[in-house]
Amino acid sequence: MAVDYVVFERLVELSSRFKPEGRKVMLGRQGFQYQTRYRKLYRKALRAYGYEEKRPDLLQDDGFSETLFETLGFHGMESMDFSAYEGATLIHDLNKLPDADLENQFDLIFDGGTIEHVFNVPVALEGVFRMLKPGGRFISVNGLNGWYGHGMYQFNPELVWTFWGRACNCNVIDCRAIPVEPDAGFKHVNFEDPAETGHRLRLKNKIGPGRTYLYYEVEKTPESHLPDFALQSDYEATWQGYEKAGVTRFDDARS
Repeated sequence: MAVDYVVFERLVELSSRFKPEGRKVMLGRQGFQYQTRYRKLYRKALRAYGYEEKRPDLLQDDGFSETLFETLGFHGMESMDFSAYEGATLIHDLNKLPDADLENQFDLIFDGGTIEHVFNVPVALEGVFRMLKPGGRFISVNGLNGWYGHGMYQFNPELVWTFWGRACNCNVIDCRAIPVEPDAGFKHVNFEDPAETGHRLRLKNKIGPGRTYLYYEVEKTPESHLPDFALQSDYEATWQGYEKAGVTRFDDARS
């Protein structure tokens, strides 16, 4: 996993409005992939949010990203991984729930493309919820489209609204598609809650065939909670509609 330009731009924007003071952790020890062909865009992004730093200020000799996070004000960034082979500071298998000493510990959890490689995604997401403090935020950047064969999964924005928004009662602050190549001809697409729009997400001709991230930011609040289950938006609305109409059987719905 590595922070490329488009993820970098999102992190710079995030740093301009969110200043977590407590513990921060990245899932997987993220590298920082400085793409020289976008050097003008890096400078533009930094200046747009009040930074004067240049490329050497962002890089570290081993290619990882702690210096980048430090420069953006995310001080003391820890790293969590299944193994210590890349020097992670916390060893934890996301296929399992975290130990009690990791619960309610983090003001910021950053996933720059790790959960797509974890088999037991529901447990991984529950673990993230448990590790976040109330007021803490989870930033996720995983594959939405074009990442065939990269990880075990690609993710749908429906998951964000269904699990994080309605089932967990978290605040969904941002949910969008981001093309990996900023000059690919496709722009960011902001996703609304399907339960609010009344229909499934309509993405035809809005995202390209190339690699596209699902980027989202959610906030855990004191009112947030883990659900017993999560239901997809349109099915939940349909079932609730049938219940309100007094329909109890499929044959009744067809008549």
